[in-house]
Amino acid sequence: MKISNPKELQRFLDEHGLAAKKSASQNFLIDGNIVRKIVSEAHLSSDDVVVEIGPGPGALTEELLETGCSVIAIEKDQELGSLLNRFVTDEKKLSVYTEDFLKFDLEDLLKKKLAPGKKAKVVANLPYHITTPILEKLLPLHDCISDLVLMVQKEVAVRFVAPVGTKDYSSFTVFLQFFSKVSYCFTIEPSCFSPKPTVQSAVVHLTLTPPPEVNSRDGFFQMTRTAFGKRRKMMRSSLKDLFPPKTIEASLESMNLNPQIRPEELSLAQFIELYGILSNDSSLLQ
Repeated sequence: MKISNPKELQRFLDEHGLAAKKSASQNFLIDGNIVRKIVSEAHLSSDDVVVEIGPGPGALTEELLETGCSVIAIEKDQELGSLLNRFVTDEKKLSVYTEDFLKFDLEDLLKKKLAPGKKAKVVANLPYHITTPILEKLLPLHDCISDLVLMVQKEVAVRFVAPVGTKDYSSFTVFLQFFSKVSYCFTIEPSCFSPKPTVQSAVVHLTLTPPPEVNSRDGFFQMTRTAFGKRRKMMRSSLKDLFPPKTIEASLESMNLNPQIRPEELSLAQFIELYGILSNDSSLLQ
């Protein structure tokens, strides 16, 4: 019986004296159909290398291994991490690292493990309290990762795919679009977890792409974060700490945009164009 079965999960936890840790955002999947849907979304074959972040008791790990792919499991919890070795039938198919993912050198590991020209996929139920820093680490790795299939909090997933001009469109939406193509897969109800979370979850699929060229990524993202930090203000006001308001207006007009436009009305391409105009003249920096 699989660990995604509620009775089997409880038996497993009781046997090892374990319980979900709220401080680590541990909510374990107990719906085998959902587990299979997540794995199916990744379109895996026996040639694939999959990185799983925070596998916990191993519901996803078990299903991933059944596809024949190789799994790199990174679990911060020492007890749960050590117990994942029960799935090892072929050491080449499962590698377990009991480490903090945010401190783990994934890029270096993948460069050593992957065959030339090969890219890994990431399939994971992310700890919700560190979703953003995990994505900030993963998204720039398009040279060694092709796809991310991730479970996140639903309201966060909605922001991932928010259209321009909506209240959920944000600087993080722009950040994701800079590095990937994002799609919303499906919603997951709290009843699919033990213990039940207080929020709905969702699975998203991000296909990593080579990022567009900008003069400075740090400068570009500083501009977008600053703009959305005052999203109800016009661009000339929200960016006044970075560039002169009159220059911002003139730049927007040169792009045939209303000089009174607000951040949520600009697409990724327009943000890139605006930053290119403003950053090409260093005298504009205040």
